[in-house]
Amino acid sequence: MKVKSILVSQPKPDNERSPYFDLADRLKLKIDFRPFIHVEGVPAQEFRKQKVGILEHSAVIFTSRNAVDHFFRMCEEMRVNVPESMKYYCISESTAYYLQKYVVYRKRKIFHGKQRFVELMDVMKRHKKEKFLLPCSDILKKDIPKLLDKEGYSYTKAVFYRTVCSDLSDLESVKYDMLVFFSPAGIESLFKNFPNFEQGDTRLAVFGPTTTKAVEDRGLRVDIQAPTKNAPSMTMAIEQYVKEKNKKK
Repeated sequence: MKVKSILVSQPKPDNERSPYFDLADRLKLKIDFRPFIHVEGVPAQEFRKQKVGILEHSAVIFTSRNAVDHFFRMCEEMRVNVPESMKYYCISESTAYYLQKYVVYRKRKIFHGKQRFVELMDVMKRHKKEKFLLPCSDILKKDIPKLLDKEGYSYTKAVFYRTVCSDLSDLESVKYDMLVFFSPAGIESLFKNFPNFEQGDTRLAVFGPTTTKAVEDRGLRVDIQAPTKNAPSMTMAIEQYVKEKNKKK
């Protein structure tokens, strides 16, 4: 069967130059976007039960914009006045620039990696005496604390927000040729919303080994995987698959 319609389990890109839009135009595809999961902040009352003193730390590690938003939200709710001496270590340059939403960028000590956490740790090595706070969700990637423990950093992991399944009940009667997933939480949301889901001819495109495992653990078929050597991005992987399948009669 040819692929004509695709549902991507993420919000619609804000950037008009998104490769998904280009892919839809070139291959004449209908590509829709719908987040299968969303983030909710942990209430201050619940956060207090973790017994984490924000001001007992000299530096904060941010692995995403969500972490930035919910760190400063929590500080506001708990009336914590973050000192100008606080240092910020961000996983990427874009996350670092996002801090301008909350702090005067040029007056703060802000450091960033390129994109991966291991690259940020190369920056952090010059500041190993800091006591780090790691604001995170309830499904933090296991390799992050493992890397911090291995290098002997003094840090506190604290849950500031959680990832929850979105309500997808309006999609019950909608059919797509392909579903695209980027996390095990997305697969969990699929089955929470549609417990009787049967794959049939629906193609599943998955990103990363943990997502692949979540799909296979559910007894489903993985049709497209990314990243690979020949397809480092999801859009490239989808394009290669669609061109191959759609050229067949």
